[in-house]
Amino acid sequence: MSISTPGGPQRRPTVVSTGKKPAAGRPAAGANPTGDKTGSGKPATPRSGGGKGPRKPITPVKVSQGRPWGPIALFVAVGVLATSIIGFGAWATFKGSQSWQDKAAEIDGIVNFRESDPESISNQEHRAGKIEYPHSPPVGGPHNNTWQRCLGDVYAAPIANEHALHSLEHGAVWITYRPDLPEADVEKLADIVRGNDFMLMSPYEGLDKPVSIQAWGYQLKVDDAGDSRLKEFATVLAQNASMEPGVPCSSGNYTTGTGTEPREMQPSMGG
Repeated sequence: MSISTPGGPQRRPTVVSTGKKPAAGRPAAGANPTGDKTGSGKPATPRSGGGKGPRKPITPVKVSQGRPWGPIALFVAVGVLATSIIGFGAWATFKGSQSWQDKAAEIDGIVNFRESDPESISNQEHRAGKIEYPHSPPVGGPHNNTWQRCLGDVYAAPIANEHALHSLEHGAVWITYRPDLPEADVEKLADIVRGNDFMLMSPYEGLDKPVSIQAWGYQLKVDDAGDSRLKEFATVLAQNASMEPGVPCSSGNYTTGTGTEPREMQPSMGG
């Protein structure tokens, strides 16, 4: 080892290696006790993949829970039911407030001669003998002073237009059908008529449709005896389409005879 002398150049002390290893727990000469190879004095960052050092935080795993479909379905069902009830109530209220004319106008296929041909049905005078009509079956115009009884009567043979038309004037609904209509279909029509006042039915020659139903000024022709519009027509127009409200079909100057020739009977009260 050299020692610098005063006034002379300063020299660093020379380290003389003794060849001995450093004692356990003591760093070797020149080693950085912090482990920082950069010499900054800061601890070196642990390498990734090492078995030591701080662990990364664990992200919580969310457990997905199913939706409560049972209560949801029940809620939806109750909502739909409530809406249906309210809707039906509103519809029923609306239908109840409609006039019979408005209800008749809603029947698909109905012909309203009171609007389309009022002149053909305006004459209500009584006449004797056969009368020609512009519509077949007739729905209005002059007629015989005797009406056909319409107390739910089902006639198995044709009847006179002139008597049937007088019944329509009183508010009756008259169902007519082709004579060759199958018996099962005739029975369907009879089910609408039997037991109902201001209703009658009979076969009718020359119909352009299998079934025709008429009231004073109104007519509907259909292909099927089971057509629901027939009953709707009867329900809406019976008595309502009357030109002489309050005059019954079951008393007074009426006939129950069949045949297309009108009968001349002495008039009585209520004609």
